[in-house]
Amino acid sequence: MSSDVKDDSIFKALANATRRGLLDRLKEAPQTTGMLCEALPELDRCTVMQHLNVLEEAGLIVVRRDGRERWNHLDALPIKRIHDRWISGYAGHALSILDRLKGDMEGPPSGT
Repeated sequence: MSSDVKDDSIFKALANATRRGLLDRLKEAPQTTGMLCEALPELDRCTVMQHLNVLEEAGLIVVRRDGRERWNHLDALPIKRIHDRWISGYAGHALSILDRLKGDMEGPPSGT
């Protein structure tokens, strides 16, 4: 799978608030699908499973089976790659603009 296609699947997965909430829960510790369903009583099990499948296909979670239980583990590496590729470079550019703006505002007043 190309890097752009993989990035698209990660961005798609992260675009949904429910999926981001699932990732937040998994950041603390791996959880079974049943535990995640209990944490989201407004959603039926099938809907939670669909969200987990999107996250798994994007590589954001790794699923391990232990008997009848399905344990979901966060894999933060795709998020780090997105950060390194898309956020950190733009953040540096934004900081340089803010630094210039601050310098302009702190400079000598004009007209004196």
